Amino acid sequence: MRDAVLIWGLRSFGSAIQSWAAPSQHGGTTMPARTGQEYINGLKEHPREVWIDGERVEDVTTHPALRNGVKSVAALYDMQHDPELREEMNYASPTTGDPVGLSFMIPQTVEDLERRRNMMTRWAWASCGMMGRSPDFLNVIFAAWAGASDFFAQDRPEFKQNVSNYYEYIRENDLTLTHALLNLQRRRGASATDTVSEEVALTVVKETGAGVVLRGSRLLATLGPISDELAIYHAGNHRMDEEAQRQSFALSIPCDTPGLRFLCRESFDVGRSHFNHPLGSRFEEMDATIFFDDVLVPWDRVFLLGNVDMCNRIGSATQSQGHSGHQVLTRCLVKAEFILGLADLMVETLGSGTVPHVQEQVAELITQRDILKACLRASEADAAPNQWGVMSPATAPLQAGRAQFGRTMYPRMVEIIQLLGTSSLMALPSEADFDSPFAPQLNQYLATDTSNARDRTKLFHLAWDASCSSFSGRQVLYERMFGGNPLRNAMTLFNTYDKEPFRKQVRNFLDSED
Repeated sequence: MRDAVLIWGLRSFGSAIQSWAAPSQHGGTTMPARTGQEYINGLKEHPREVWIDGERVEDVTTHPALRNGVKSVAALYDMQHDPELREEMNYASPTTGDPVGLSFMIPQTVEDLERRRNMMTRWAWASCGMMGRSPDFLNVIFAAWAGASDFFAQDRPEFKQNVSNYYEYIRENDLTLTHALLNLQRRRGASATDTVSEEVALTVVKETGAGVVLRGSRLLATLGPISDELAIYHAGNHRMDEEAQRQSFALSIPCDTPGLRFLCRESFDVGRSHFNHPLGSRFEEMDATIFFDDVLVPWDRVFLLGNVDMCNRIGSATQSQGHSGHQVLTRCLVKAEFILGLADLMVETLGSGTVPHVQEQVAELITQRDILKACLRASEADAAPNQWGVMSPATAPLQAGRAQFGRTMYPRMVEIIQLLGTSSLMALPSEADFDSPFAPQLNQYLATDTSNARDRTKLFHLAWDASCSSFSGRQVLYERMFGGNPLRNAMTLFNTYDKEPFRKQVRNFLDSED
């Protein structure tokens, strides 16, 4: 069970740790694919207004609540310059021929999708699947939009060029993007459309010769405070009604745009050691509410405006939802493999592998992992070019995998880690205890037949952070709601899925006389 998948994943985890410990030595701009230090320098050179715990953050790259998240993203960029990974992480820019990040590729073949998936798997393993807003997520969306740029021309002809130019800009500069798709609502109803109020919803308050002016708020910018750019558009399952022209748009702006403010939740990076909080102390990607105080968006950053129907259909019409789903399920598969590897190491450490219910629980994790892999591979096997020639993964298996992962699989994975760990998840000395007078007793009593006391404790701190800590609680909530409200998703699937072929088969059987 602890085969090449786990070994590869843990090796990637270790490489990421080395990157956090030793900042990149690359300097200058030698190629469009950025280094980690170039990403950090970009954040320093473009300070944005970020607030956390009632105080304004002066430098997101050094603030205790954010700096390790910055390091984790920087580690991803450094992988693009690893001599052993460079070809796997990059492809030749269509504009310059220089290497650029592979997640920006507009796929033309199934092989392109597979190649991109391999690259995204590498990035996902660097965080054990725990970072849902790694840069590849928005990269594949804007690549899909650029491939379908004619769609945007149906609103206004210039919007086609805006999308194409913006895609090339973020690709050639290797920028990190976040998005905010949801409006705050004063009340919620049972209809399929959001109830928006100009008092709180992000609204176009003015159109000028320079651009559009926005006022209001948006949720939920994961990675927002440490991103370069912010994209705003409609969530696929949060539709606007026909009266919401002033709340309907697609656009993107720099995170340091005047009038833009990020309000962060409490950080899960509590300043403790990597030993005690191995996940939370590394992968705090931070979620933020965004406030717009008469923010000017230049016209060349606007992709749709006022066309409610097109804004509601942007994901399906461009098939960007399929490409983003491909990235998401790639990460979910990695996360499932991480949990499987963690569980099996726990079983080995405790010597509980002969217990029938333990075997059943680990077997359940194996089955979940294999289902996700099957969905991912089916999306590639059934991929087809869209009307613009972009090879697009099949959405049905991606939707199925994402829905099951968020609603049932991942919460159950976390529960299994808790059931396998039991009291060992709470009888956890800290790293400092091994340098205290308690060390001899710890080394004697916490050792098992397969592990010394320190290694056992280190492993179960990882299990705690994956299943019981505040960080783990946010992970479960994040996966549950990542694809939007599960009930709305189910309603949309019920109303849009073509069930007629199956009804026909049943009717044929009922009508048969044999």
